[in-house]
Amino acid sequence: MSERNDYIKAISKVGRALGTTIERDKLLQMIVKSAVDTMDGKAACLFLATDETKDQYAAVAQAGLSKSYVHSAPGRMAPTMKLLKKDGFIHYRDAAKDERVQNKDAKVKEGIGSILVVPVLVRDEMMGSLALYTENIRDFSEKEIEFLKVLAEEGGMAIEKAQLIEKLRNNTRIFRDIATHITASTDIKTILQALTEDVVKAIGVKAATLRLLDDNRVTLRLAASFGLSEKYLKKGPISAEKSIAQALQGKPVVVKDAATDAGVQYRDEKKEEGIVTILSVPIKSRDEVIGVLRLYSATAREFTEDDIQFVTAIAYMGGVAIQNMNLYAMLKDDVKDLRENLWIFKTWF
Repeated sequence: MSERNDYIKAISKVGRALGTTIERDKLLQMIVKSAVDTMDGKAACLFLATDETKDQYAAVAQAGLSKSYVHSAPGRMAPTMKLLKKDGFIHYRDAAKDERVQNKDAKVKEGIGSILVVPVLVRDEMMGSLALYTENIRDFSEKEIEFLKVLAEEGGMAIEKAQLIEKLRNNTRIFRDIATHITASTDIKTILQALTEDVVKAIGVKAATLRLLDDNRVTLRLAASFGLSEKYLKKGPISAEKSIAQALQGKPVVVKDAATDAGVQYRDEKKEEGIVTILSVPIKSRDEVIGVLRLYSATAREFTEDDIQFVTAIAYMGGVAIQNMNLYAMLKDDVKDLRENLWIFKTWF
């Protein structure tokens, strides 16, 4: 009964903190400490993915480990994560003998006997793991495994909350910066380049391109890009892709797998570039579609309605910037004509 009460108290404490404005890092630190204190562990560590492809993981919170302890290299944790996703948890009963254990010498030196690892999930997507280390070699009961999973789940909620707040702040900043560029700059290339870079960072994808229709409305010419290699950008002209054709009709389009979609041009080049999912949204000037803003994800991705609406709004601002530049160019021509014909007006007086 006492053990059950300890679990409830620990989960309630983290839950209350989650409902406040506590910083993400402090909350994650509270989670690893709760794991150690409640489960009589030696130490605990929480790892999170550091890149979109989930190939790199880093320790973001830990308790009980010495300053000299060195974690496995970030790129070596992917096999562990795959096993964790398959089985739901991993129990290394004897860290010194288990062949699956990475960085074994460091763990033995640290005095680690057993390890229990559970996934950190955000909307059912595995973002990392929570590991509990014990000094003695031991087994874990179903209740203990479930408790650690609940703590990891609260860590996932903390991460999601932090991501939502950061996303809101970033979106506000991006709209402000683009609006400032539009009103303050007459260099359309600079504006569009900043737009593509900002949208990549805000949505968390590999890359983006902004292409505009040429005069014959058949070929899309590159106006700005971010995150793609020169080799890929020079692969050839972009014309009647089905996905782009639909976007040019004013509708956002998602290609889930660029390597297999029959309507996608340059599929081999996209595969080589590491492009999996593509989101295309139209760029409009007044009511006319003049180009396409495309986002490229390095992993299979479901773009949410919020993502699509945000990217569409960014594309709209790009269209406004282009429209403003056109009006500015027309105004310069009108002023030039007015100056050249000033002598006509003088004869009226």
